[in-house]
Amino acid sequence: MNLQWTINRLRVMHAGELRHRGSQYLHAQLQRAGFARSSPAPAGAGRGRPWLEALPQGISADTYRQAAERVLAGRFTLFGSDERMLGLPPEWNRDPETGTCAPLGFGKTLNYRDSRLVGNIKYLWELNRQLELVTLAQAWRLSREARFAHGCHTLIDSWIRACPYLMGPNWTSSLELALRLVNWSCTWYLLDGDQSPVFRGAEGTGFKQRWLNAVRQHCHFIAGHLSRHSSANNHLLGELLGLFIGATTWPCWAESRRWQRAAREQFAAQALLQNGPDGVNREQAIWYHHEVADMMLLAGLTARANDCDFSPAFWQRLEAMLDFIAGCMDAGGHVPAIGDADDAVIVRFCPAADFCVYRSLLATGSVLFGRGDFKLKSGFFDDKSRWLLGDAAAARFAALETAAAGQRLRRSFDSAGYYILGSDLDTTREIRMVIDAAPLGYLAIAAHGHADALSFTLSVAGRPMLIDPGTYCYHTQRRWRDYFRGTSAHNTVRIDGVDQSVSGGSFLWLRHATARCIELERAAGVERIVMEHDGYQRLDDPVLHRREIVYKQAPAIIDVIDSLVCRAAHSVEILWHFAPECVVRLGGGIATATQGPVTVELRWPAGLQAQLVKGREDPCLGWISPRFAEKTATFTLVISGRVPASWSGVSSLKLSISS
Repeated sequence: MNLQWTINRLRVMHAGELRHRGSQYLHAQLQRAGFARSSPAPAGAGRGRPWLEALPQGISADTYRQAAERVLAGRFTLFGSDERMLGLPPEWNRDPETGTCAPLGFGKTLNYRDSRLVGNIKYLWELNRQLELVTLAQAWRLSREARFAHGCHTLIDSWIRACPYLMGPNWTSSLELALRLVNWSCTWYLLDGDQSPVFRGAEGTGFKQRWLNAVRQHCHFIAGHLSRHSSANNHLLGELLGLFIGATTWPCWAESRRWQRAAREQFAAQALLQNGPDGVNREQAIWYHHEVADMMLLAGLTARANDCDFSPAFWQRLEAMLDFIAGCMDAGGHVPAIGDADDAVIVRFCPAADFCVYRSLLATGSVLFGRGDFKLKSGFFDDKSRWLLGDAAAARFAALETAAAGQRLRRSFDSAGYYILGSDLDTTREIRMVIDAAPLGYLAIAAHGHADALSFTLSVAGRPMLIDPGTYCYHTQRRWRDYFRGTSAHNTVRIDGVDQSVSGGSFLWLRHATARCIELERAAGVERIVMEHDGYQRLDDPVLHRREIVYKQAPAIIDVIDSLVCRAAHSVEILWHFAPECVVRLGGGIATATQGPVTVELRWPAGLQAQLVKGREDPCLGWISPRFAEKTATFTLVISGRVPASWSGVSSLKLSISS
């Protein structure tokens, strides 16, 4: 499988990337031989300023103390909800998922894709981002209990000793080093920097020297191993974020100013390049959209605090990104799971189980940009927003006049290819569709995109009815990876049993379906969109799939007209994925889905057969992944049959909300 992956990757590489990879290989070999390494150098006295001059006082310590107690007891939370007993300190080179202990060979030549060698690298790396440090440091800051600061000392010092420079799985990926560096920076400031109690005495002085030396090694490594080509997506942004924050927090060495300046300039350029003018991240994956927005927020606040602010265009792009989140979010606070998601965060500022990354970004954005509509959708000023903006920001949030979200929020994101249709938005009678006429993903590999062209989600009265089932897994369980990112896991049409786009690996698409919006009309009581994609033009008999969606407000009916432009007959499947809260029944030529007061009645084109599937494993169908590494059965309606050349069929959805 690794050989086939290599062959597939070579197929999408251009000459510039091949040259870059050759240069990186030579650089790694030089480092392996002892050259081009970070040499020890004393740290100067220079220090940066934290993202916030006055860290908050008005936060209850209870949540943080309880979370920190779990860390001190050796319990670590991975991907937001998966808590594991790993000990204090944990074994940093052991995968918490499989128990495999990765070897301490030279990191840049370690095959981290080989699960027999390293286990599930995703889990190993998540542990080593050291998100628990910030929780411990917050608990110390709010309680001043020394054991929490000592816990930070234990985690950092044990990591430095267990993961020697350039050796092992934690010295393979620049992104992982960068995110660890961001968490080290936040921990440094929360523990009072040079005045921290962890630096007292001879042992504290030695620990400080070891930590600063590791910081310099991290910065040097990242600067020499930036993702310049096929992974020049959120990986490159994260690497530049870590280098910028590392060099700004600790401007201690001769290279620091150069690192900071280069990282800041490149981060600013990439932020505008990777996020379109309509504010949508080009990876076409809303979780990564949130993560990139978080990166921009952390970089922007750090830059402002250190007199090197980004341009107005940078901040305008960030505001536009929050517009997209608000536009996708329904009245119940749900955001569709478009594209990949791994539930990872850059920094875990709030350890509460009910923390919502999307509402938090809108709460922060409401204060930063003076947006009452963001305030309405966020619901309240959360702890993460307070850690970032301070106690005074909570008062500014409270003073903001709450504007009706529908009065300002955008509904068309033309550059990205997403459109919001519906009525009574952000009310208890809301009907909201998020429609996908977007590209597959970003750059040649489109790593985090799904084969979901012309799909849409439907929420009624703040309750998801038709959903995007999510992601489930990355590096392991290939058949499940293929299913969740494939066409059959989305509310669209699959032709001849194959995906719209051609996969070449877990993070690689060899052929991309190209989708576009042809027409969009919005009139009183009626909205209409026409889209098409060319993913099935590769078939022996090329097929163009065109989909027209017409929404009529009174009575609430959605007509979905699917048309195939082709010369011969084809097998089709029209797929409808229902939220797990829905009760779905099939009978009398109608599928009826109910959830609380909401009912959706679905009729399908004549001549096709209907089948209701839930939790099927061979082949996979009828699943939702509510979070990374978890899946649960849900109803999927499959409308299938063989249709003639240039076929067109209408699926009709009647919506009702009982009083």
